[in-house]
Amino acid sequence: MSEIKRIETGPRMSQAVVHNGTVYLAGQVGKPGEPVAEQTREVLAQIDRLLAECGSDKTRILSAQVWLADMGDFAEMNAVWDAWVAAGHAPARATGESALATPDYKVEIIVVAAQN
Repeated sequence: MSEIKRIETGPRMSQAVVHNGTVYLAGQVGKPGEPVAEQTREVLAQIDRLLAECGSDKTRILSAQVWLADMGDFAEMNAVWDAWVAAGHAPARATGESALATPDYKVEIIVVAAQN
């Protein structure tokens, strides 16, 4: 049986789970009420931190799901994303509009990555 490693586990969820060389991150959100660009920067920094803790990095991201509270923020979020994603390592990605946990969240990002 292969090991399952959980990172930052709480009563409801873990921020990351590693199994068979694959890293699954929970949805990451930024500081409520901040503009979408700032929330996106915060989310991407959290993704970088969690991936590093799991023995991975952004060049190993396999897929990303981006949820925006308002698709009107798509271009602003993409400007931050495009500056962050590693050249030649863009993951498979989907972006959709959804009501997030609170109205103060503008973006939530979920990624799956391979370990190094």
